[in-house]
Amino acid sequence: MTAIDQTSIFETLLEYLRRSRGFDFVGYKRSSLQRRVTKRMEVHHIDNFGEYLEYLKAHPEEFPALFNTILINVTSFFRDLTAWEHLATDTLPQIIKQKSPDEPLRFWTAGCASGEEAYSLAMLLAETLGMEECLRRVKIYATDVDEEALTQARNASYKAKDIESISEEFQQRYFNPVGDRFAVDRDLRQVIIFGRHDLIHDAPISRIDLLVCRNTLMYFNAETQKQILARFHFALKDTGYLFLGKAEMLLTNADLFSPLNLQHRIFQKVRKIDRRERLLILAQSRKEEAGMRSALNILLLEEAFDAMPVAQIVVDSQSNLVLANQLARSHFDIDRLDLGRPFQDVEISYRPLELRSPIKRVYKEGTSILFSDVIRTKSDGSIQYLDIEISLLQQNPRDPLGVSITFNEVTRYHQIQEQLERSKQELETVNNQLQSRKDELETTHEELQSSHEELETTNEELQSTNEELETTNEELQSINEELQTINDELGRKTVELNHSNAFLESIFASLQSAVIVVDRQFQIQTWNEAAQKLWGPKSDEVQNKSLFGLDIGLPVERLREPLYQCLSGTHPGQEILIDVLNSQSDVIQCRLSFNPLKDGSKEPHGVILFIKEV
Repeated sequence: MTAIDQTSIFETLLEYLRRSRGFDFVGYKRSSLQRRVTKRMEVHHIDNFGEYLEYLKAHPEEFPALFNTILINVTSFFRDLTAWEHLATDTLPQIIKQKSPDEPLRFWTAGCASGEEAYSLAMLLAETLGMEECLRRVKIYATDVDEEALTQARNASYKAKDIESISEEFQQRYFNPVGDRFAVDRDLRQVIIFGRHDLIHDAPISRIDLLVCRNTLMYFNAETQKQILARFHFALKDTGYLFLGKAEMLLTNADLFSPLNLQHRIFQKVRKIDRRERLLILAQSRKEEAGMRSALNILLLEEAFDAMPVAQIVVDSQSNLVLANQLARSHFDIDRLDLGRPFQDVEISYRPLELRSPIKRVYKEGTSILFSDVIRTKSDGSIQYLDIEISLLQQNPRDPLGVSITFNEVTRYHQIQEQLERSKQELETVNNQLQSRKDELETTHEELQSSHEELETTNEELQSTNEELETTNEELQSINEELQTINDELGRKTVELNHSNAFLESIFASLQSAVIVVDRQFQIQTWNEAAQKLWGPKSDEVQNKSLFGLDIGLPVERLREPLYQCLSGTHPGQEILIDVLNSQSDVIQCRLSFNPLKDGSKEPHGVILFIKEV
């Protein structure tokens, strides 16, 4: 097979990759592409591109290995360390100096592969600004065309050998060991947004302060490089910088970028060009006027789409989100970086309504679908009502291009409808109230007549009740006289009882022996002066306290059994000799006698203890 035939078949292979997997390698250098595809062919002992194309069709598991080989996902933390050091000490401080303290800082690492360069940039910014200000001001967009590499970057987890190039200080500060791997610090991960982006076909991210694209441009041919650089020029602010790889120079693009430090491949954006020049650059056409018209038409269509009064998005036939106008982006938090991503990865695909199944219905049935009054809860807690319509976009019935999804807000209509409903209910309520009031007046009139009759009857009852009260009053006067007599008698008995108590107290006080009287619960009822002199506590200090709770020189636990026997009547009047400790801490021997306290009943009410020093 001739070289021309092989070239033709190789282009067929690239076209198959574009149609089946969405990877368009049209702008890549053919020599580099063929060399990398040949490496995969050698693994499977395949001699020509035609056989390899058939192998791909039969073995779809070969695609990831092929794309990894073509896209060369080779990167590392702080690759070319001296260049990163210059970036940290010179370029980043210049960028920050040009900003006000509250102004955001935007960065873009294009062709980020598995994320090492994006995290390297984030670490330098955290060191320069401090983590708190970095989280508040910095946004790093990290993009690549390889979803597998992006998945690894999003996981933010690396092997020990991957972080060997990072200083030990940075490892301890920005990485956390998880098993046999090291995870990027969660705060540092928050400043980076990873997303799929094709440098050739997708719109560039705008208002960038520093664009990092290292050792990526060298794989594209000269025409594609020029197109990508024009997009980079558009993406950067007028004061923006471009950080390239060691193998990239930009010597032929002085109209777009000027070298700031050629040794470390840091370039500065050339002056802000006018709108017409920008359109000519983006058009990239040999026929400048035709390219100008084409770019203007594209810009006009984009502006018209953005200016639509209804939020609208477009999903292509490959289920990728390709367009979103200004209202859709602002209402549903769609970033330009989301354009080109799989629709299922974007929040709007399932909130406020699951849209993927209806989209399949539209493709199957070929008709539009309208969902009315879809409720959406906004971030501030308010309720929004939407009419969502999914319409088919197609050149012909057999070749659908995608679907258009419009979100027409009908919240105001619902509010008016609710107001009308409330007004209607209020009118019905007022009417019911008036009718109820009329019925109440009629009922009240009847009740007044009935009440008049009841009052007459009540008056007669009151007269009868008055007579009964007079009789009751006479009876109460008689009872009062009886109570007065009883009260006088109780007063006399109280005086007699006081005399008796005083008499008993004088008797107890005159006794030379200590006397303690306890009730059936062994609570002290009487404590004479002899007991006070013997042990110290006064009568009011021990009154109604348990004998067994006293902390005195009397060994009360030895009294427990005689007290029980006296109360039970098994051994009344017994005496015991016992050694006690008096208030002067002298040990003396006392005779204790236990006598039941009775008032005529069978069981004693307590026990009288006579304690006399022997």
